[in-house]
Amino acid sequence: MTGVTQIQGRAYPLGLKNVDTDLIIPASYLKTILRTGLAEHAFEALRGTPDNVLEDPGFAGAPILIAGDNFGCGSSREHAAWALVGMGIKAVIAPSFSDIFSGNAFKNGIVTVVLDQAAVDRLLEVAKEHPITVDLETMTVTSPLQDRFPFELDPFRRECLMRGLDEIALTLKSEAAISAYEMRNRELA
Repeated sequence: MTGVTQIQGRAYPLGLKNVDTDLIIPASYLKTILRTGLAEHAFEALRGTPDNVLEDPGFAGAPILIAGDNFGCGSSREHAAWALVGMGIKAVIAPSFSDIFSGNAFKNGIVTVVLDQAAVDRLLEVAKEHPITVDLETMTVTSPLQDRFPFELDPFRRECLMRGLDEIALTLKSEAAISAYEMRNRELA
């Protein structure tokens, strides 16, 4: 996982509430254990609808998605986070997230930013024409129009995201202590 301190760029102004994992990635694509190839099917049900921001060339490759309340609800599929990562999404801003999605997003390096509805509404408008910046060092979301919205993030998750540490990397940081423990156990056996 690559560390991230700042995410800057266009943001998909999706704004939909109760976006479940079935909408993010349809169940028919869950047969894979590979993290690749899911992005082309992400939000498949929305992609054919008129005025869909996900197909708007002006937002192609946007690293931020702005959503409505309860983003990532539904079944607990890590494939949803994999599909977003495949799209290039590095941060999702919403008033709330399902706990399971938030955990899966974190494990895959996606920053989940919780802001109140008024801030999300403002960013949905700003994102139509301007880039957004999510800064983990200052814990703020900003725009070139002088918008500045502070957010909170669990300190452990923040540190892991900034340093690019997933569960394996965290374990490997303790490799010397683990080896010493294993050696002591062998000697006692």
